Amino acid sequence: MVGELLGDLMNRGLDFAELRLYVLDGGKALQAAVKKYAGESAPIQRCQVHKRRNVLDHLTDEQKPLVAKKLNAAYALEDYAEAKNALNTLHRELMDLNPSAARSLGEGLEETLTVHRLHVPPRLRKTLASTNVIESAFSIVERVCANVKRWHAGDQRERWVGSGLLVAEKQFRRVQGHKQIPILLRELEALVPAKSEVVKRRKAS
Repeated sequence: MVGELLGDLMNRGLDFAELRLYVLDGGKALQAAVKKYAGESAPIQRCQVHKRRNVLDHLTDEQKPLVAKKLNAAYALEDYAEAKNALNTLHRELMDLNPSAARSLGEGLEETLTVHRLHVPPRLRKTLASTNVIESAFSIVERVCANVKRWHAGDQRERWVGSGLLVAEKQFRRVQGHKQIPILLRELEALVPAKSEVVKRRKAS
């Protein structure tokens, strides 16, 4: 379904060869779809909030505060190497404390630091490090759709979701650090392959 969504967006004119940072919650289907349409080298930022939540879910109530503090401190570091080193240190500690939590942290760890690797300035990085910026819109859609007592066949769900997004749009504001986006674009230009290569791979997939 995720692939169908992105395919539909492409058919509507969305150019996946354009420079973008894809901020995802960690779902494998979504990540696979992004790579299919934007290329294997498409920069993906795994949501740090979801990662933190997934790791803590494996821990006891007594263990959570200290691990949460260390996670927050690692992601708050500005330097990519320092942040990665802090997370790797925590990963080793969790291997003794709770191997399940360690595996959760290790899975996709590198992608949780994409904004660090791209040298995104702190203010903009705070916005792009998680999916929180879109979660509020989803909450509004959920609230709007809750008004429906009985769903019928056809495109009723799509129309209600669209209506919910129009309601959410009224509350949209410029993202924090939006003036720093040109810095991000310059970093992306150094990572993303030539547009023709992306298009070639996408047609072959």
